[in-house]
Amino acid sequence: MTDRASPHPLHNLFRDAAPSDDGRRRFVRQLALGAGAMATLPLAACGGGSEPEVSFAHGVASGDPLADRVMLWTRVTPPTGHEADIPVQWELAGDAAFASIVARGEARATAAQDFTLKVDATGLKPATAYHFRFRAYGVTSPVARTRTLPTGSVAQVKLAVFSCANYPAGYFNVYADAARRNDLDATVHLGDYIYEYGRGGYASGNAAAMGRLVQPAGEILSLADYRQRHAQYKSDPDLQALHAVAPMIAVWDDHEFANDTWSAGAENHQPEEGDFAKRKAAAMQAYHEWMPTRTAAPELIYRSFAFGDLMALHMLDTRIIGRDKQLDYADFMQAGGFDAAGFTAAVTNPARQLMGQTQTQWLQQQMAASSATWQLLGQQVLMGRMNIPAPILMETMQPGAGVSVSQYAALAAKAQSAAATLTPAEQAILAQPSIPYNLDAWDGYQAARETVLGMARQLGKKLVVLAGDTHNAWANELQDMNGNAVGVEFATSSVSSPGFEEYLPKENPAMLAGALQQLIKPLKYCDTSRRGYMVVTATADACRADWVYVSSITSRQFTASTDASMKVLASAPGQLVKL
Repeated sequence: MTDRASPHPLHNLFRDAAPSDDGRRRFVRQLALGAGAMATLPLAACGGGSEPEVSFAHGVASGDPLADRVMLWTRVTPPTGHEADIPVQWELAGDAAFASIVARGEARATAAQDFTLKVDATGLKPATAYHFRFRAYGVTSPVARTRTLPTGSVAQVKLAVFSCANYPAGYFNVYADAARRNDLDATVHLGDYIYEYGRGGYASGNAAAMGRLVQPAGEILSLADYRQRHAQYKSDPDLQALHAVAPMIAVWDDHEFANDTWSAGAENHQPEEGDFAKRKAAAMQAYHEWMPTRTAAPELIYRSFAFGDLMALHMLDTRIIGRDKQLDYADFMQAGGFDAAGFTAAVTNPARQLMGQTQTQWLQQQMAASSATWQLLGQQVLMGRMNIPAPILMETMQPGAGVSVSQYAALAAKAQSAAATLTPAEQAILAQPSIPYNLDAWDGYQAARETVLGMARQLGKKLVVLAGDTHNAWANELQDMNGNAVGVEFATSSVSSPGFEEYLPKENPAMLAGALQQLIKPLKYCDTSRRGYMVVTATADACRADWVYVSSITSRQFTASTDASMKVLASAPGQLVKL
């Protein structure tokens, strides 16, 4: 087995403020002190006899909040070789001092679930903040806070949105910055919460120097492998801090399984690596063990969350449950050139599925039943029409076969100012059509996209699509194939995975962003070189995205800043306004 990076640079191009260290350490220290103080408070009695030495090395988390309940998660770290069940007590309170206990109970952490534990704490009040903790054999976990969803009339909802956190690529300073906020109703993770590659694989060049070599050392394939990788990520103090401040609503993307996963395979899975169905099942099991999810079945991760009358958040699976295999431009390259007719027929094939018919029908039912002002889709890949001139695409696939973005922009400018001076070769370059740059995104499943846009338009919904996966930040206006405005898309940059700055090092990021916005008409904003997250704020009048970036992921010392903000008005739900 060999560890590989993503197949070719093109796929990764678009895809996939005080000093931070003091603030982060102070926050984690406060949690630890709180845990120590709570250890003196009474909890249900532990079992007698010889008690193993345990710890809560992976922190605590909450997730999938509803108006009356929330999932509470932890893992009890047992002694090496321990296999017996571990009784765990949990408490949820209305205050940080646990003077007002709202709910408590006992459950068991078992070896069958890797000693992870999830509790569905029910009977709670809507729009209410709570604190929770666990205890096992006299050891108390860190304390975290969570929040239930609101009901009825809601003035504002604020979410922090994340994607693509590659442990060996850098520190999780993005998580650290978001963990300092106290204004979030929930966090949303759009996938690539972990990566599957082994040491020396994708974006691992500085891993040893930063002390972030992955565990296990090889590419993860088995249930034990996936569990160990999740455990390593959960050991990160910045990720623990993020989970401790707000409930997380998460969905997987491909790297929780393998690069470019589809329903029956993946680019980063070869026959010698075993049966893909078994690998997929192992990845799913580990994901649900280690994440605070609430699902009816392991493969059914799509679900909806109602934030009163203001917002409905529909978390989708565009990766596993119903996705057909990605198209590949190489399959349409012939001796006489690119088979444009064959490609067009394939990419517009109405039978091609991204979500699958069952999930698509479910989404239509959820949107139809919701009277919320805003309908948000929390999903993985870009929905916007990201067509770029074919010569640029060819250059990224085969250097020398086309032109760079900056070269093409220069030719386009020349055509505007001095068209008569264009050479025949330059004219031929400009005459080539624009085609989708990323066939792993909705651009490779165009009929499926039309179905979703069509249902939103037919139902008269104000649609906001959230996306990750690309490692770059984007804001798109969404139109159907007839040019009708349907909604907008806000896409977040990555937590640590590299973007264009890694693959187009000779391009000036600001100039590249400007050129892309000129070439891609629906694109109204992009950032191609920085790591960060989005803060999405919904009110009755508008839905707004603020893009927050960190200055470094290779140093614990960093600053964070909001670079850009855009909004869509409820009165003009298909048009983006720059703030």
